[in-house]
Amino acid sequence: MNQRLSAVDEALKAGRTEEAIDLLTAALTEDPDQPAQAYRVLLVQLYRTGRFVEGEVWSARAAERHPREMEIWNLRGVILRQLKRYPEALAALDAAIKLNPGLAAPQINRGNILLDMGDGVRAEALFTKLSRADPRNAEYQRQLGRALHRQGKVDQALVRWRQAVALKKTYIEAWLDLVGALNELHRQSQAHDLMDKALAANPDDVRLHEARVILYRRAGEFRKAEAYLTDLLPRFPDAGWLQYQLGATLGEYDRDRANAHLRRAVALSPDKSAYQMTLIESLERTRSGDEGANIEEAYGLLKDVLAREKLTGSADLKIASEVLIRICAFDDLAELGSFREVGRAWAESGRHTALLKQLARVRAYEDRLELIEQHRIWGRDVEAAAAQHPIAKSPPRPKDGKIRIGFMSSDLRRHPVAYFALPLFDHIDPRFEVYCYSYYQGQEDAIQRHIKERVAGFRWRPDISSREAAQMIAKDQLDILIELGGTTHMNKLDVLAWRPAPKQASWLGYPHSAGLSTIDYFVCDPYSRPAKPELMIETPLVMPHSWLALGRMFTDSHPIAEGLPEERAGYLTFGTANNPHKYSREVLRAWAGVVAKVPGSKFAFVRPEGGTAAFRKNVLAEFAAEGVGPERVIFHAVRGAHMPVYNQLDITLDPFPLTGGTTTTEALWMGVPVVSLVGEAFYERLSYSILSNAGVGELCATDLAGYTQIALDLAGDRERRRRLRQTLREQIRNSPLGRGEAFARDFYEMIAGALAADPAKARAKA
Repeated sequence: MNQRLSAVDEALKAGRTEEAIDLLTAALTEDPDQPAQAYRVLLVQLYRTGRFVEGEVWSARAAERHPREMEIWNLRGVILRQLKRYPEALAALDAAIKLNPGLAAPQINRGNILLDMGDGVRAEALFTKLSRADPRNAEYQRQLGRALHRQGKVDQALVRWRQAVALKKTYIEAWLDLVGALNELHRQSQAHDLMDKALAANPDDVRLHEARVILYRRAGEFRKAEAYLTDLLPRFPDAGWLQYQLGATLGEYDRDRANAHLRRAVALSPDKSAYQMTLIESLERTRSGDEGANIEEAYGLLKDVLAREKLTGSADLKIASEVLIRICAFDDLAELGSFREVGRAWAESGRHTALLKQLARVRAYEDRLELIEQHRIWGRDVEAAAAQHPIAKSPPRPKDGKIRIGFMSSDLRRHPVAYFALPLFDHIDPRFEVYCYSYYQGQEDAIQRHIKERVAGFRWRPDISSREAAQMIAKDQLDILIELGGTTHMNKLDVLAWRPAPKQASWLGYPHSAGLSTIDYFVCDPYSRPAKPELMIETPLVMPHSWLALGRMFTDSHPIAEGLPEERAGYLTFGTANNPHKYSREVLRAWAGVVAKVPGSKFAFVRPEGGTAAFRKNVLAEFAAEGVGPERVIFHAVRGAHMPVYNQLDITLDPFPLTGGTTTTEALWMGVPVVSLVGEAFYERLSYSILSNAGVGELCATDLAGYTQIALDLAGDRERRRRLRQTLREQIRNSPLGRGEAFARDFYEMIAGALAADPAKARAKA
């Protein structure tokens, strides 16, 4: 055995850790009755290499052979901690402490596990005892601060952390605890002052520089973060972390530059999976250049990551799912987790944006209720965080005969949300005073200027935190605030958690209840209103006809070609312009099934993903399963320039359960009929509302068989399709969808009525 231990020692000195582990495991397997030292060396190496499952097995064997060896019990405790087997870890450390009560290491490890478990009370008692015995030990002071912070004793925690950095100015973890706590308290100026002191003592510490950047970003001050990082470039010209942080910062408003920095970060630090995942996310979100190539590059990088490791963190799972959704990799998506597992992981980690992608995965009624709960989980956490740091509420303003209404969205610009919201700004009810709130990171355009000129106040604050935004809105003393963006890019749904207005509502931008109990109303109409009340968290505010209307952006600038696409092409073309996050295997198979039943017909995907080889491959496989060959599937890889392509489509088929909205309206405007499947929840009834208000509600079905039959009947009725192509646009103009002034009148009347129903919040009507 001595010879083997010498070989182990030689291997470790040479950095051949795996060889040393193999030698030790072979020796101990052959003869388990070896000295404790052999087991200790093995356990230390297994711990250092992250082989915790093996470490647990060998630590159990070691403890059985050497039950009086304190260090073996201590090692077993820290290994079990990594496996999150906390009760067993505590028991192992208790055994170590019993063997040597005066040794600090197992007690510190025990305290760390208590902190992992969230047991601040017992951790406080333990670290108080240790710090009293050794008051100049910076680690004890820091851990005591963490125990106090766990209990909400923030001021006491700050005192301990300040003491820790006073004792040890190079104690970076304690500096970070201090800065993080001050940031949570929204005391950013103090956090930056403290960061100055930390960097003065540790000028080249990467973690501190990154922490300062994160401070800026969490406050919404992205350009300050960029400037800070740019100033550091001469000092750290080849630092992967700096390139990474620049990329993560610029991603908010300049994707091309962000991608360049992220690619540089990956090249400098190829072992950093976090850098690769952030690049993958940024590429997937890049809309400039060749979008299909961007997606293909993101998918290639993702495959490389997945070949090396299993993704576990909710952030990485979200990034992976978004790429896989874009290319219709349904089997790979299923591997990430079940509907409940994935949705709850995202909700619990604050990733509301990912919940939108859950809508297409709904299959049963239980899924619909589960989706509601996932949104509530997110909402409860956000409201609890807001309650910890309330805003100052303004006193009631003097009654002036006006109802003060606010619209919050970063999409009040050239964006589909603005296209449908414009009637409310073009036809403002004289009883109302209108305010808008935007956090858009780009440049002002003509639509934003138009809206700004028509409202009482347009608060455009790209660099602002959610809490500061809530305080800004509260100062305007609104009667009601309506959010239009959900948690899509650059919007701040969590602002409503502070309830900056006495009444709050959601409309237009997100097709599901947001999850906040502070949102009182949800704007819908008789068609889109859920079939069952439990499928909506908020109180429905029901418009008399339609929940949306076409703004001035819907003009005759996109002419409808003469005749039918079928006559020009020589075959009938079905198609869709809907986002792949609305697709599922069932949807693609349903579309393919319709094409298979219409001889010679084809199906067109009018999507930028059509330029991605992986998307085409996966889509073609699903169509092939229904007997439709690749020659019958067309890909138009376009974004933003898709309206003329409708002149090549005879019939569009709606996805389900999440139906079209903007795409349904655009298709009808171009004279193309839409076949839709109606479900129970709001997001399953968007097209039903649009089609019914347009006067073609007969194109809606309540089951898949009916959906297929409507599509087949329409395919076989060329004269009906000709009539629809010739009359639909004018029909829409004369419908509730096209009467913008009447829509605005109904909308403002509905809001006035809702406020009047609550006398404490109502304003006198002019």
